[in-house]
Amino acid sequence: MNRQEATEQYQLALKAGQRFQKECVLHGKSPYPQVLGDILNETMYTDVVDLGLLQIPTEQIVGTKEKGRTSAFAANFMPLLPAESEFGIKWISLCMAHLSSEGIRDPIECYEYLGKFYVQEGNKRVSVMKSYDAPLIPAHVIRVIPTYSQDPAIQVYFEFMQFYQLSGLYQVTFDELGSYAKLQAALGYEPDHVWTDGERQRFLSGFTYLKEAYTKLGGEATGVSVSDALKVWLRVYPFEDLKKLTGSEIQKRLQILWGDIKLQGTPTPIAVSTTANEKSENRGILNRLFSGVRFGHLNVAFLHEKGPLDSAWANSHDLGCQYVAKKLKGKISVRSYIISEYGGADETMDRAVADGAQVIFGTTPTLMMACRKAAVKYPKVRILNCSVSMPYTGIRSYYSRVYEGKFITGAIAGALATNDHIGYVANYPILGVPASINAFALGAQLTNPRAKIQLHWSCTPGTALDLFTRKGISVISGLDTPNPDQLEHKWGIYQVKEDGSLQTLASPVSHWGKFYEKMLRSILNGSWDHLDVDGTEKAVNYWWGMDAGVIDVRLGENLPQGVVQLADFLRKGIVEGTIAPFARPVRSQDGVLRNDGSKWFSTDDILYMQWLCDNVEGSIPAFDEILPMSQPVVRLLGIYRDRIPPEKGETLL
Repeated sequence: MNRQEATEQYQLALKAGQRFQKECVLHGKSPYPQVLGDILNETMYTDVVDLGLLQIPTEQIVGTKEKGRTSAFAANFMPLLPAESEFGIKWISLCMAHLSSEGIRDPIECYEYLGKFYVQEGNKRVSVMKSYDAPLIPAHVIRVIPTYSQDPAIQVYFEFMQFYQLSGLYQVTFDELGSYAKLQAALGYEPDHVWTDGERQRFLSGFTYLKEAYTKLGGEATGVSVSDALKVWLRVYPFEDLKKLTGSEIQKRLQILWGDIKLQGTPTPIAVSTTANEKSENRGILNRLFSGVRFGHLNVAFLHEKGPLDSAWANSHDLGCQYVAKKLKGKISVRSYIISEYGGADETMDRAVADGAQVIFGTTPTLMMACRKAAVKYPKVRILNCSVSMPYTGIRSYYSRVYEGKFITGAIAGALATNDHIGYVANYPILGVPASINAFALGAQLTNPRAKIQLHWSCTPGTALDLFTRKGISVISGLDTPNPDQLEHKWGIYQVKEDGSLQTLASPVSHWGKFYEKMLRSILNGSWDHLDVDGTEKAVNYWWGMDAGVIDVRLGENLPQGVVQLADFLRKGIVEGTIAPFARPVRSQDGVLRNDGSKWFSTDDILYMQWLCDNVEGSIPAFDEILPMSQPVVRLLGIYRDRIPPEKGETLL
């Protein structure tokens, strides 16, 4: 490269610097590189570590160690001084060296803090390299270790330092706790596996291809980093595909995932629909009339992890399937599939689509990933999964507000318990379950202010009935009755009689068929795209309760008339919205006043509840206390799922 060419490169860089400077001023940002000395004080770090000579990503160089001549650069390190200045002349000479056989031989010297680099020596070298979009630059790096705190950014950085010890990578950056460990697992590595040079190079090769495709699609405009885009990719596609596919093929797949990628940058990525919206149905009819969209008939598939004879949960959904088949006879054709009969969840999805399914319901949370993959593979098929709080745009999830029924059964238990102690069997520490426990406890307190709830988890060792009867507890809330057609002992709340026999008192019941009917009618009449969510780009989660008919309470035959009237009164109030289980003084086990009685809890307050009321005796089990057979559900829906160490090969990023 001759001086004329280097001067032309400087002029291009100068224009880029001036343009970036104006944009920064326009948006109220500093137009110059950050200064580490202005960011740090002595209380903010505990140590410095010499990392030696590294190849660092130029895009992560954001500033200088000291102020110096930072005004010579825009914030993107492009020059701001004239080409004929001393600064410009030196820059041009470095540019000539960069593209000559001599090259820029000396590494820069810099400090790294929270994953960003601040130059101590070599600012102009950085400017030249950035002007050519060079991905890496040799640097002698000193890491500044921050003082540990509860600040999420600090906690994520400490996770990064552990990941760096294993991978030696600076190119991957996350903002969410647990992401580095999940990436390690998703790539098939053990938690303590140290990457070889070959593994590092293979990863960087695929990551670079993803970054190039993502940049061409305008990924930067989404505000979502390429690292977070990789997380979305790995939920559906294997990492190895990044090295097998062409750039255009990677772009096509990214476009399919674009909705989920955009959600990564959304503070509230999930739109929760808490009730059926009749107005949206009317709007759907108008849409059908004016758009010509008509659905005369639908082929509907229900995918069960286990058969109805082997699982009460599957049986409740199978009854819902039978219900909707009768209600919409002639408008839908229904077929059920049991995963074990077709070799696996992905294969069953393929089979259902091959059989002509236009709508698929995956009836257990553990089918979520198979539903997600199928939604990408078959974008014209409407797919729903029975789970809650899932941030995926290609599918919709649904669950029921069991806590409403639990509030009523708690009130019944409090009224009928012969002493102040009531047993409660919870299934898993997953989203919504603490709300059910607490609603039951508050219901019991409504009819017996002295009521204490003895808590046992079915996902931990021990037999609840034996534990409770030894303590003299005669009224017990067992697991929920799985369907509205039968009441069996040990389901719902039951009473242990003096002769040891069990008498069923009442139970929450799930009417899944009513939910299925509502969803399928919305597809048939054209209101699916508008039902409750008004065209939002967020992930759609349905969380319906008594007002939608999805949850109810079935009462035993021998309940006292006054208790029946109380249950009917509470049911009517919840349906009409005049009674809410948590709209009362509520204090948790740690003594915190959660509600003074003057407010109603929001949907998020209830769904993501992680505490127990002060009249509950027991605690939420840690993940390692849960039986192995129960851990997969907790990994997927657990109230602390983001804090569970990932397993090798796990793709729940």
